[in-house]
Amino acid sequence: MKKTILLLVITACSLATQAQLKTTTVCPGFTVDILEGTFNELNTKSTLGEIKTSFPCFTKLVETATGSDCIGVFYKDRDINFFTERGYIEIGEHFKGKLSLPMMGASRSSLFNWLGFPKIKDVSWDAFQTKYGILILYYNKAGKVNKLQLSSKSTDTIKLCE
Repeated sequence: MKKTILLLVITACSLATQAQLKTTTVCPGFTVDILEGTFNELNTKSTLGEIKTSFPCFTKLVETATGSDCIGVFYKDRDINFFTERGYIEIGEHFKGKLSLPMMGASRSSLFNWLGFPKIKDVSWDAFQTKYGILILYYNKAGKVNKLQLSSKSTDTIKLCE
């Protein structure tokens, strides 16, 4: 009986010494400056490599474009996506981070003080000229902002992903 217990203890100790330590990927919080077009220390022109290195907790990485996927780094759990090939960032209404201006959920009629008049206006979105490119705001049926796209492109050259 003592030999069996001793054998079990030795086996358990040897298995414990073979266990691998695994580190948890820690991702810094996202802070987006809407007027500057930056997120933390990066901007809308940042590369795929810069983004995945700075924010290693991505939920999806697309390095080669396919029919339905655009190249980019995606954070579905934080509701922010970086379309690096096309030079824009998309922020959804469930964004987990900080915005320099409280735009998410803001009323369409309250945006003039921050952004002025839109360059292009549609029923469900407005595109504003910025110093880095354009800011596109999408609205829900109540006229509240529910998605933002910050782009280094102009309204004439932007090409959005589906």
